[in-house]
Amino acid sequence: MSIRVAVAGATGKLGSVAVRLIEQADDLELVAALDSRSPLEDMLAADVLVDMTLPQVSPGIVAFAVDHGLNVLVGTSGWSADRILDLERRVAQHEGRGAVVIPNFSLGSALGTAFATVAARFFDSIEILEAHGAGKIDSPSGTAVRTAELIGAARAAKGPVEAPHSDQRARGQQVASVPIHSLRMRGVVAQQQVIFGGAGEQLTIRHDTVGAEAYEAGILLAVRAAATATGVTVGLDKLIDLGIAEPNGEPPRPTVRDAGDDGTDPTR
Repeated sequence: MSIRVAVAGATGKLGSVAVRLIEQADDLELVAALDSRSPLEDMLAADVLVDMTLPQVSPGIVAFAVDHGLNVLVGTSGWSADRILDLERRVAQHEGRGAVVIPNFSLGSALGTAFATVAARFFDSIEILEAHGAGKIDSPSGTAVRTAELIGAARAAKGPVEAPHSDQRARGQQVASVPIHSLRMRGVVAQQQVIFGGAGEQLTIRHDTVGAEAYEAGILLAVRAAATATGVTVGLDKLIDLGIAEPNGEPPRPTVRDAGDDGTDPTR
């Protein structure tokens, strides 16, 4: 039985990729492709809403979907910890419903964030530099915010990172004590560098996106996961096996292929 999917933001860059992938997949059925003029009721024939819209309209669209019994995949940037907490409260009011929030659909990006989380415990000086095209309207990026929040959580026992002169605007925006610097310029697709400084050494974990193909496997994986999700799941890393032991001793998470991916190797 096919998973019925509606895509909000279907004419955007990422939304159009999602539409194409859903139309090509044997186990997915596109029942609605919504643009900014479409009534939200058009999504109600779906099992899953894929939200690929804009940060300022995304919460309202997602709330409508959840309140009308749809599971949701959020691929829109700008979903901070506070916004996700509100989503968790809303989903909890609808038994059996679920939402998956993916700041970045690239496997390479998920790996970069995971590696940065591991390194965070070993360095006290940490900053993030992220770059996107001139048309991206929000900053910092959702990926950078998510990375900083995970770094902060990983350092809970050590305390905040060192961020001297944080009162100066040029020092970036702090998220979970981590300074984030955002570039918005032509010629860039997406890039993130997490820079760690220590005594006599520096470590940089960098990821570059060079094409939209990097998102394809992650989108398919996340759509399929959203169809059966309960509660709120955040991050592509929660859907794949990174080979990192869980603190509570749980078995490894499913791999990309086990979760229904086509086995391609994205590089975003």
